[in-house]
Amino acid sequence: MARSEWGSKIGFILAASGSAVGLGAIWKFPYVAGQNGGGAFLLVYLAITFSIGIAMLLAEMVIGRAAGLSAVGAFRTLAGPAWAWVGRMGLLCIFTIFSFYSVIGGWTLMYIGEALTGAALAKDTAYLGQHFTALIADPVNSIAYLMAFVGITAAIVVGGVQKGIESVSKVLMPLLFVLMLVLIARALTLPGAMEGVMWFVTPDWSKVNDSMFIDALGLACFSLSVGCGTMIAYGSYLGRDIQLGSAAVWVAALAVVACLLAGLMVLPAVFAFGMDPAAGPGLTFITMPAVFASMPGGQFFAVAFFCLLLVAALTSSISMLEPIVSFLIDEFDWSRKTAVIASLCAVILAAIPAALSFGIWSDAKLFNRTTFELMDYLASNLLLPLGGMASAICVGWVIWQRSSAEITQQGARAPWLPLFRLTSAVVAPALIAWVFVKGL
Repeated sequence: MARSEWGSKIGFILAASGSAVGLGAIWKFPYVAGQNGGGAFLLVYLAITFSIGIAMLLAEMVIGRAAGLSAVGAFRTLAGPAWAWVGRMGLLCIFTIFSFYSVIGGWTLMYIGEALTGAALAKDTAYLGQHFTALIADPVNSIAYLMAFVGITAAIVVGGVQKGIESVSKVLMPLLFVLMLVLIARALTLPGAMEGVMWFVTPDWSKVNDSMFIDALGLACFSLSVGCGTMIAYGSYLGRDIQLGSAAVWVAALAVVACLLAGLMVLPAVFAFGMDPAAGPGLTFITMPAVFASMPGGQFFAVAFFCLLLVAALTSSISMLEPIVSFLIDEFDWSRKTAVIASLCAVILAAIPAALSFGIWSDAKLFNRTTFELMDYLASNLLLPLGGMASAICVGWVIWQRSSAEITQQGARAPWLPLFRLTSAVVAPALIAWVFVKGL
């Protein structure tokens, strides 16, 4: 059976950058930046993203298109049977991420309903915090909404590459950026908002430490969707007429812009209402309702925002489900529908413990982390960087001749090719290894 392809370059870029926006930008970036002091973290994150991050992104796109397979099959075909374990590690990583991320996706669905009824709108942030905690602690609510979110994702992915993922991304991504700009305009007009802007862009070098570098590396991998097989699967659907170098730059640039916009949307409001920017995963769900309650037409903007958050969540979740589905199709010759249904069931089962860690299992901890926190840490700060490093080493050393030919096929000019190899083969592995050693 012929492998599906993206219908256009813009379709691929929107789908690939969309995979980063929900996880890396609107939900995660503001609170991780908040936990790491703002401006200094922003600069470290940008430096990592536009150096080793973009190299790992391009490496995975090269592997995917060269093999025309998902991660496990691609590594096995190009580099030998032993390298298939890198693909399996990526598959475990993306499965783990999708499992805990579906809990956040469920929250977005829950808050659309809260916004429609006005229940989540209040100027009292203490009340909003209690309200949020009570909602996510309800096991029936949490599990029902995460199941609904995974179901919506599955319905999109079952449509395939062009009719499902690409067609939805072409609509959702532009809508996402428009809604973000509208909400930023409002957030910046709040009294005290500029204090948040200055905190976000002004480096405090005293905040720089080993933990910040680990978080910045993890977020860079997270926001580019590298290290878990997503970009290998997406790259496997790329046609020969698309230049990989320019596509990688566009994806990275859009992912970074989304993170910056998310910071400008959430953090000024945090300071305007005197909240703690290091409040954690619930920051967005507590801060933004206070903004809406203080503005004319607040309920309309609240509904728009949580619909925006759902859009962002879906652009990420479809990119998480696709590598799992692609693996099942490639390895076991399953139909797309069967692969989607099996993946849906497995993800829901794995997501339930993560959802319960905010309620009845909140005291069950390992290494002082709840199930949700442990899944997030293992995937984001360990498996993603290791997977990205392995892809870079594979391209820079093991399959370099095939990789360089893939990048320059059809006469594509790539004067930066020696720099890309140096970064993939030496700089990225060395820097990631150094960050890990410093973090031990």
